[in-house]
Amino acid sequence: MMNQKLIAQRLQDPRAKLVAVTKKHTAQEVDELYALGVRTFGENRVQEFLSKYNPDYDWHIIGHLQTNKVKYIIGKVSLIESVDSLKLAQEIENQAAKHGLVQDILVEIKVSQQDENKTGLPIAELDDLLAEIAKMEHLRLKGLMTIASNTDDQDLIASEFDQAKALYDQACQLYPTMDTLSMGMSHDYELAIEHGSNQVRIGTALFEAE
Repeated sequence: MMNQKLIAQRLQDPRAKLVAVTKKHTAQEVDELYALGVRTFGENRVQEFLSKYNPDYDWHIIGHLQTNKVKYIIGKVSLIESVDSLKLAQEIENQAAKHGLVQDILVEIKVSQQDENKTGLPIAELDDLLAEIAKMEHLRLKGLMTIASNTDDQDLIASEFDQAKALYDQACQLYPTMDTLSMGMSHDYELAIEHGSNQVRIGTALFEAE
């Protein structure tokens, strides 16, 4: 059952765009979300994305993306949120060039202080990667994405969001195409918005009963 109240609240809140995470949900459920007004959908895995792809909908790739899968999504997704290496950025550039288009991307940074296994670019490498991406003719740098620690420590999560916001603000001074800070998921999106997020990726909470 869809949480229609939450969906309505998120669609009406001008502070943060809703990306509905449809991982492990069916194409029919995607259609149901669309009927409720949701327009942007995020998928973690390329194969699952392709199985439910509808060209009339707006799609984001939000999970770790392997370079050998880039060719399958170029021209189909409006935003790749999980660029975390120069190698991946170069492959997206190459594939976008082949299609004669400019691909919007976010750089995923790692701010989590608790989970060593979380993906994302080390913060120390951010400046160099942004500078390299800015040179690429077929990439458009739109902002940053991050995932906070999976913990009940609200102060820790808030500090991680603040760190990401500070990095985003600094980068916006250098790269005027940036307008998106994607952070916050089902368990922490409210805190993320309070700390500067303007795009949230919500899955589980959308599919829970009110």
